[in-house]
Amino acid sequence: MKAANVSAYLGRGEEKDKEDKHGGHSCLLEDHRRALSADFKSAISTLEAKLDRIQATVSAIASLESNANLQDERMLALEATCATLTDSNAKLLAKVTDLESRSRRNNIRIVGLPESIEGPHPSTFFPKLLMEVLGEGVLDSPPECDRAHRSLTDKPKPGQRPRPVIIRVHRYQQKEKIIREARARRGKLQYQGTPIAIYQDYAPEVMEQRYKYREVMAELYNLGLKPALLFPARLSI
Repeated sequence: MKAANVSAYLGRGEEKDKEDKHGGHSCLLEDHRRALSADFKSAISTLEAKLDRIQATVSAIASLESNANLQDERMLALEATCATLTDSNAKLLAKVTDLESRSRRNNIRIVGLPESIEGPHPSTFFPKLLMEVLGEGVLDSPPECDRAHRSLTDKPKPGQRPRPVIIRVHRYQQKEKIIREARARRGKLQYQGTPIAIYQDYAPEVMEQRYKYREVMAELYNLGLKPALLFPARLSI
C-alpha cells in the first residue's frame, strides 16, 4: 500500500509538472500571439494611413488632370477668340486707314517752307504761293483751298526742320495737276530761293509704308529712272 501510494503520489507530481509546463508554454504562446497581434494591428494601421494618403494623392492628381484639361480647353478657346479678334482688328484698321486716306484725297503736303512764312491767313497765302511756284502754265488761277495749316506737332525751335504744310484743295482735278507737276519737277521746286517739295498727303499708316521705299526710290532716280509708288505702297518703274 505504501508503494502504491508513493507511485500515485509521484504520478500526480509528474502530471502537475506537465500541467505547469503546459501552462507555461500556453502563457508564452499567448504573449507571442498578443505581441504579433499588436504588431499586425500597428502594421495594418500604418498601411491604412499610407493607403489613405495614396488615395488622397491619386484624387489630387485626378483633380489636377481634370483642371489641366479644362484649362487647355479654355486656352484653345481663348486662342481662337484672340485670332478672330486680331483678324477683325486688322480688317477694321484697314478700313479706318482707307477711310482716312479717302478723306485726304484732296490734300497736298508742302515740305521745306520756313515757319510762319504764311502769316495770319494761310488759306489766302498758299494758293498764291502755288501759282508762283508752279507757274500759270499749270494752273489757270490760284487753286481754291478749303483750309491750310501746319502739321499738328509742336512748333520747332530755331534751326530745326520746319513743319510740313497741309492744304486741302477744293477741286480734285486741280490737286491732281499740282501733284503731277510736282513729280515732274522733283528736286527743282523753290520758293524765294528755298527748295521745297510737294507731295500727296496720306494717312500716317500709309506714309509709314511708303517711307520704307525712300532709299530705293532715291537710287532709282539717280539711275535716271522714273519710279512711282502706287497707292498704298506698291513700287512701279
